[in-house]
Amino acid sequence: MSVLSLTRYTAYLLCILMLSGCGFKLRTASHFPAELQNLIVTSEDPESALYLQLVKQMNFANLAQSSEGEATAQLHIVKDGLSRRSLSLFKNGQVAEHELIYSVTYELTREFDKPVSRRFEVTRNYQDDPNSALAKSKELELILSEMRLQASRQIIRELSQL
Repeated sequence: MSVLSLTRYTAYLLCILMLSGCGFKLRTASHFPAELQNLIVTSEDPESALYLQLVKQMNFANLAQSSEGEATAQLHIVKDGLSRRSLSLFKNGQVAEHELIYSVTYELTREFDKPVSRRFEVTRNYQDDPNSALAKSKELELILSEMRLQASRQIIRELSQL
């Protein structure tokens, strides 16, 4: 074994030890508790974009929805909404930059446990330009869809940790 390969081997071993020591884990497929395998998802608005995105993400996570009769747990999307906060202004007083805040509240009800309510927010910055309103409206739609995707993934991650 040459000195170069021994140094390389030592460097790899040191990196692995440092990563495992700090608690780093690769993201893998979510593993859900047995009582969440028969989960039903409900929402105030079953046609909402978050509800549809969450159902799609559940299919990706191999967590199929159950019917009303065989469900042992219910995930109810209580509320989701978007709010804006002004971050900066143009010289003429128009808003130049917004902070978009997408908030989600959901409740998980399991058969023999108390309901668990959770709330979280997803934030993004958005720069507005009144000279290119059409392009900015398309950009806003794209940002909102990405925020919903992130919110649905966060719900799935939180479910796997309950």
